[in-house]
Amino acid sequence: MSYETIRVERDGPLLTITLNRPERLNAMAPQMADEIGLAFYDLGDARAVLITGEGKGFCSGADLSARGESSAVTGKGGSHKALSNHYNPAISQIMRAEVPVICAVNGPAAGVGCSLALAADFTIAGKSAYFLQAFVNIGLVPDGGSTWLLLRAIGRARATRMMMLGEKISGEQAEEWGLIYKCVDDAALMDEARALATKLANGPTVAYATMKRNIATALDGSLPQVLLAEAEGQRIAGASKDATEGGMAFLQKRKAEFKGE
Repeated sequence: MSYETIRVERDGPLLTITLNRPERLNAMAPQMADEIGLAFYDLGDARAVLITGEGKGFCSGADLSARGESSAVTGKGGSHKALSNHYNPAISQIMRAEVPVICAVNGPAAGVGCSLALAADFTIAGKSAYFLQAFVNIGLVPDGGSTWLLLRAIGRARATRMMMLGEKISGEQAEEWGLIYKCVDDAALMDEARALATKLANGPTVAYATMKRNIATALDGSLPQVLLAEAEGQRIAGASKDATEGGMAFLQKRKAEFKGE
């Protein structure tokens, strides 16, 4: 598969997706959203995905100069169509992925770029990074799942602050709030992100997928629903070859070698 707005690289069980429009701080045109979705659809034997941005920014938001997006500012319905047909499906693909997803945020993660970053299981930011919901500045509302993601990550007060005041939240503040996994020095960002992604790519893939489904259930479900999901998840994970290997490694007092099976 060839791509025009992203770069996709495979390194063993790790798939890396790099947003590749650095001249526009990786502003996300509908085509980029579609290509991200396609990359997730075609994971193959990848057991973890790392997403980052080329150049000085992670993603500066939707590309309002792209065809169909400029009408968002004039209220002609272009934004609704772009969200329904392009951006929302891409975010959904990321959140439904059955492998761990890691985002390495370099520079701004604004608008739908913020949604993209927070849709990952682990978000690591450099100290120069920031997270921004700037919609209020042009009379629009957060989209791409930001309302759902922010409320669950940092609570109503802080989510409302980000959405209604349009303040930049630094990488360090985002870590302090619990919005992201970690903030590191810019120079260490990619090394830290790749190390984490590689660790996850070599972990118990079936267990990770089951954990992700259970987390999704727990976000909106009741305790009885979660208890049922955990019991079923334990049945699925327990039947995997990795669970057998993990048990043997524990008894033999050695490090487990998981194969993702």
